[in-house]
Amino acid sequence: MNHSLLSPSQDIWADWLLHRRFADNPPYAERVRFVVQGYIDRVLDHARLAPDAHLLDVGAGEGTLGFRAIERFGSHLHVTMTDISTAMLGYAQAQADEKGLSSQCSFVESSADALSEIADASMDVVTSRSVLAYVPDKRAALRAIHRVLKPGGRISIAEPIFQDEAFDTVILKNRVDAQVSGSNEGLGTDLGLALLHRWKACQFPDTPEKIANSPIANYSERDLMRIAVGEGFTEIHLELHIDVLPSIIQSWEVFIGASPHPWAPSLKTIMEEQFTKEESEYFEAMVRPSIEAGHPVSIDRMAYLSATKP
Repeated sequence: MNHSLLSPSQDIWADWLLHRRFADNPPYAERVRFVVQGYIDRVLDHARLAPDAHLLDVGAGEGTLGFRAIERFGSHLHVTMTDISTAMLGYAQAQADEKGLSSQCSFVESSADALSEIADASMDVVTSRSVLAYVPDKRAALRAIHRVLKPGGRISIAEPIFQDEAFDTVILKNRVDAQVSGSNEGLGTDLGLALLHRWKACQFPDTPEKIANSPIANYSERDLMRIAVGEGFTEIHLELHIDVLPSIIQSWEVFIGASPHPWAPSLKTIMEEQFTKEESEYFEAMVRPSIEAGHPVSIDRMAYLSATKP
């Protein structure tokens, strides 16, 4: 099943960052931005930026990390922002103009696994947040980062770890398959379980083979560390943060409208395109009361890796 129900002509990165991530819900968007700010500050804590450094932020998106770096480290910091999305680079540049930061910012359209527009040994620090997760060749991305860093330069990144979501989706599929097999022997099937699997399989791979071919699920935090070692980084520090907290989603509309990552359709889209009307009504009756009662928790897994180029 295709992880994205968007047409190839659409910019999935801009669509997700500016709309689907928070279901076009301004109050929820503020809660998301607060959480993201925590990720960004941890990345910058490990970056050890000097006030006059040249920072490269790979996959800059809205420019939030770069702007926060300037806020924290001052008017002599220069930030180059790269992204593969023309729309997001334009958005970030407009934000820089609005904030009066244009003189400290440069914008370059470039993929994370090449950084072909960035000169060798030209950067003091390279950061990225939730970027390598979507790069099929993570080794090439870290090799490119190593190339553009000056000797003694640092990398500081934060990447989501989605493997457990994928493993859970595989378990759901196995349970549904077992029930289907059992139904052929006169046993009943659980519609709720089948719908849960159909939902999750639209957002995460549901077989070991799909996991192996999925950039968001075929790596762990330890893989990131091994790649960094292999690409010549030293003084490597890795932290895996797992936070189990009450969900910041407080309404059914946001729950079905938000999307967990750029390649994932929202539950609303899945229900409209993958469920029958009767299945959608059954699923909503099963899940909605728990959401509106505030019972769900969120499990956030983020790997933070910092290192130095010798």
